[in-house]
Amino acid sequence: MRELKDLVRPNIWALSPYSSARDEYSGHDAHVFLDANENPYNQPVNRYPDPLQRELKELLAKTKGVHPEQIFLGNGSDEAIDLVYRVFTRPGVDNVVAIDPTYGMYKVCADINEVEYRPVTLDERFQMSAEKMLDACDDCTKVIWVCSPNNPSGNVIKREEIEILLDRFDGIVVIDEAYSDFSRKAAFRKDINRHPHLIVLNTMSKAWGCAAIRLGMAFAQKEIISIFNKVKYPYNVNQLTQEKAMEMLRSPYEVEKWVKTLLLERGRMMEAFLLLPCCEKVYPTDANFFLAKMTDADGIYHYLVDNGIIVRNRNRVTLCGNCLRITIGTKTENTQLLSALRKM
Repeated sequence: MRELKDLVRPNIWALSPYSSARDEYSGHDAHVFLDANENPYNQPVNRYPDPLQRELKELLAKTKGVHPEQIFLGNGSDEAIDLVYRVFTRPGVDNVVAIDPTYGMYKVCADINEVEYRPVTLDERFQMSAEKMLDACDDCTKVIWVCSPNNPSGNVIKREEIEILLDRFDGIVVIDEAYSDFSRKAAFRKDINRHPHLIVLNTMSKAWGCAAIRLGMAFAQKEIISIFNKVKYPYNVNQLTQEKAMEMLRSPYEVEKWVKTLLLERGRMMEAFLLLPCCEKVYPTDANFFLAKMTDADGIYHYLVDNGIIVRNRNRVTLCGNCLRITIGTKTENTQLLSALRKM
């Protein structure tokens, strides 16, 4: 296993981070703030937010079962994804390996950062072969991307295959668990102490119903988190987002109720789709959506759009020919979708 210093870009390892006004007085009891060129009026939004989101991390740590210093918070999970490239990969030199199909932002961020992206096609059950992933790696492979439950397929990647990567790959393994709250399988964030090069992503956008506040998170050993905090912009998570997230974390039972309702609706919808003449197959899922193989995905997609119903057309994605991805909505929304499809 390579040392963390050997994985991080040399300029990032040597970087002296920007020291914000709020960092410098940390630990002191202050009540007069004349340091940050803020307007003293229009409280409370006139002040810069805590750059390290300490109060929010304390709450989140209790919910997620990790230590506060093992949490990075960003402007959506996409910020954490981009930071992985900026911290660990050298443009034009290094490469990353990822399962295919999967969440598209891994490749977008690779292209933005001028890093070679090596997709490895899943099998017909949308499962990963660790051996094939490792075969795609070379001395310049810094990161392996695994999304589980995966998007767009919805299935959990077999744990034993991921464990092989964690044991044998000497770079960074990122497991994106954005949809893990909808799955009964154990989350990998509980294993960050066993695997020093593991980064686990999560979000407030899915089960927690907070897509609009744009709060993503990464869990890793504190050495990796400290590097992320060194590279991120000083006030990357605004105060309104922090406050709303804390409000939600104090109401976990409401979220549990939402998840239970969505899982029941997911089962109803999948059974109903199997009875539709226009549906050929419904794939197993552990997420708040499912993938369905249709007779004519393009035609059905445009028909639904004309009827004011938007689903995700995945027809041109690897292994997803003629497939639509259906997000589970309210019972009323789901029934409107079924009604429209039954009238075709």
